[in-house]
Amino acid sequence: MEFYETSPQHDLTYSDVFLVPSRSGVSSRLDVSLAPGDGTAASIPIVSANMNSVTGPRLAATLARRGGLGVLPQDMHLQDLDAAIRWVKAQPVSWDTPLYLSAGDSVASALTQVPPAAGHGIVVRDDDGSYLGTIPAERLATALPDARLGDLLHGALPSIDADDIDSPRAAFDLLVAAGLDFAPVLHHGDIVGVLSRTSALRSTLYTPALDASGRLTVAAAVGINGDVAAKAKALVAAGVDVLVIDTAHGHQESMLRAIKEVASLGLGVPIAAGNVVTRKAVNDLVGAGATIVKVGVGPGAMCTTRMMTAVGRPQFSAVLETAEAAKELGAHVWADGGVRYPRDVALALAAGAASVMIGSWFAGTIEAPGTLNTDDNGKLYKESWGMASTKAVTERFDKLDPYELARKQLFAEGISSSKIYLDPLRPSVEDLLDMITSGVRSSLTYAGATSLPQFHERALVGIQSAAGYEEGKALPVSW
Repeated sequence: MEFYETSPQHDLTYSDVFLVPSRSGVSSRLDVSLAPGDGTAASIPIVSANMNSVTGPRLAATLARRGGLGVLPQDMHLQDLDAAIRWVKAQPVSWDTPLYLSAGDSVASALTQVPPAAGHGIVVRDDDGSYLGTIPAERLATALPDARLGDLLHGALPSIDADDIDSPRAAFDLLVAAGLDFAPVLHHGDIVGVLSRTSALRSTLYTPALDASGRLTVAAAVGINGDVAAKAKALVAAGVDVLVIDTAHGHQESMLRAIKEVASLGLGVPIAAGNVVTRKAVNDLVGAGATIVKVGVGPGAMCTTRMMTAVGRPQFSAVLETAEAAKELGAHVWADGGVRYPRDVALALAAGAASVMIGSWFAGTIEAPGTLNTDDNGKLYKESWGMASTKAVTERFDKLDPYELARKQLFAEGISSSKIYLDPLRPSVEDLLDMITSGVRSSLTYAGATSLPQFHERALVGIQSAAGYEEGKALPVSW
């Protein structure tokens, strides 16, 4: 990357900069590879943040199916983390994971799990787990809230036989021919997944992130306190593909000790560690054994670190400096936080990041943990909170005695509850991935790059005023 006819005199964040188009021989955005090349199996440079309100097993599986990487949070108890990893590994690759509910469940309870949106649905089972049928989510919009799901099953919904499908394109054509937008996929009479026209189409465009055994990949985070090595070994035994050693201030002695302990085990998985914002920190973390460094202090939507402590750094400059340092050492960086639009993802990658970690943006999706809520205006939302907030601290240290827990709560910071609204046009994390990757692919074509390493080299970046940034926004109303 190079700056276009300028040299910055101060640190920059994403809204301070823009990409300048260059001469390009790339004719189509589909000719572009977004593989991060960071030692993970990811085929797109998107990582979901290890936040309790962002990444659960359902979002992690969905993200991996489209080539990204989900990082399960460290606050989960070890047995729950083990179960979540194994659940992700058990999910189908070629089909979407079914959302199972019971025949006795109400429509109202179903609507806390999935909105009445096209391309989604519910698999209904009886009390012994036997498959009864499938209900397209759109049907929930016209049913009474207290109606039983079992009562909505009138005749068998047409299904797809897994043996009849030899490619994603064949699946799409089969759904079109049958006049179906959503259908269960059966194998020898047992349900193995669900499929929509859109998910079949996506399977022709995305390459799933898979482990050596052909299962979906997943990452998990550990803290720097306690027996970090034992927890890391347990997570790898459960099947985790990437370990993320995480703390708010990554450039500290406890972090370096934790990295050395885990690296010395020779577990055979990439080790990501952070968060940091300087070249010196990258040198120290990589020197201790990290292969990926997580970059960002304070840019997250739920983070109040900069306002509370004045500590942090504008994210674009942080990524630019740390990515250069990591490259010199044969390591990589993940840009963590601060992205609000696809442009920000593209700029982080232009600055040298291998992948971009997204938090609150993904919290308002169907697949994120938690239930769907409805505000007074009928808009759907999920709750999100910062990982240093009182809510997060309470969950993290719930096994402490009341006195010690109260001491930790006294110094909590960050937002404990925020409403993240579902985008009616993009309610799924997959919808957001479509938007983000489409924009980033186009960014590469403007730079004349067909891969992220080429983008790192060819990107031209200019510095703009606040008015220049505002000029780039679409007008929400007429003149």
